[in-house]
Amino acid sequence: MFCDERQRRLKIKMASEKSSSGSPWFWIPTLYLAEGLPNALVASVSVVLYKNLGVSNAAIAFYTSWLYLPWVIKPLWSPVVDILKTRRQWIWATQFFTGALLACVALAVPAPHFFQLTLAFFWLLAFNSATHDIAADGFYMLATTEREQAFFVGIRSMFYRVASIAAQGGLVILVGKIHKHGVDYASAWAAVFGLVAGIYLCFGAYHWFILPRPVTDQSQGVASANHFLAEFLKTFGAFFQKPKIVVLLLFLLLYRLGEAQLAKMAQPFLLDPRSLGGLGLTNDQLGLIYGTVGVAVFILGSLLGGFVIARRGLKFWLWPMLLAIHLPDAVFIWLAYARPQNLFAIGAGVAVEQFGYGFGFTAFMLYMIYIARGEHRTAHYAICTGFMAAGVMLPGMWSGWLQEHLGYPHFFVWVILATIPSFLVAMKIPLEAEFGKRNRAN
Repeated sequence: MFCDERQRRLKIKMASEKSSSGSPWFWIPTLYLAEGLPNALVASVSVVLYKNLGVSNAAIAFYTSWLYLPWVIKPLWSPVVDILKTRRQWIWATQFFTGALLACVALAVPAPHFFQLTLAFFWLLAFNSATHDIAADGFYMLATTEREQAFFVGIRSMFYRVASIAAQGGLVILVGKIHKHGVDYASAWAAVFGLVAGIYLCFGAYHWFILPRPVTDQSQGVASANHFLAEFLKTFGAFFQKPKIVVLLLFLLLYRLGEAQLAKMAQPFLLDPRSLGGLGLTNDQLGLIYGTVGVAVFILGSLLGGFVIARRGLKFWLWPMLLAIHLPDAVFIWLAYARPQNLFAIGAGVAVEQFGYGFGFTAFMLYMIYIARGEHRTAHYAICTGFMAAGVMLPGMWSGWLQEHLGYPHFFVWVILATIPSFLVAMKIPLEAEFGKRNRAN
């Protein structure tokens, strides 16, 4: 009987391996390119779009910050992806829908009521993208072995960031180049969004055929949802019963209080004409400095952060990383007062700020893993990411209004002052000395 059980398990394992025999190299890079692009389009590229089309900073900051809401409440509907259909089906369905929504954005940009129409489509795109994130991350764990997961975790993160460079750098530069040939911004953006819509339809078609079919990727069915609400509430309740939960929530909400406001106003500041206190960059200059160089050094900072934490642990590096993510914000005070015209000086300033952001953000990401430890770690990590998104959305909403009242120089001084609460909360958070070290036994 024992032999029969072993043979049964061996058959299941062989079937699983056979069902996912395609090399992860064929689908992980493209899957995480497809995951990263909509997030960058909604969170960052939309700011440049509206700035080019003459929308005020206050309106841009307020309304585009609301686009973070789907990532804030993502944990509320993530179980639906497990209950209905397979992760594989969710992936290509959301990718086809993304292509359709981007085509709608392309058609809406030149319309008379472009602001309302594009916001509505961006809102749908954000919900769809958050759903795609749930399905893609779940599929990654089902379609790869533990060894493959460890090997490809850095690769998937890299391609997610490559998508950010392609969107914030490549697409913004492309719009700038088109505009320099005498095309108005509305038509240039419509053409670019149409191009990305076509790329997304290709993503959907490609993944329809290339994604493996792991036997473990099964729908739980409606019958298993009878006790869903009780388990759902139990999981949420367990999170809010963690020791020092108030301090933990304050840390999640306040860690990026200053950076969230800076990030929302950095691109408008770089684009605004010098007569309005900005630096007067063109789209292609912005795409190169902020969307390409900035994202690249952010990645380098993140990689360095992970490396040093693995050697000495998070507790040792927490305060240096807090300083790294906050103090370089002062670069924008210098940029606002000095307003240099040399592109190298501007690019160097942005690079310093973004490198510090990437280095310091590593501590935040790892501390969310620390908070989520325990029986419901997947769900609790999703809750942490929801609070993280709220910590970006809420400060971003008022940043544009505040900048218009204070002016850029005083606004960036305020950003530095807004970093103080994160230091105060960090004094109170619990953290084991050995957490994060590579040679830790468990």
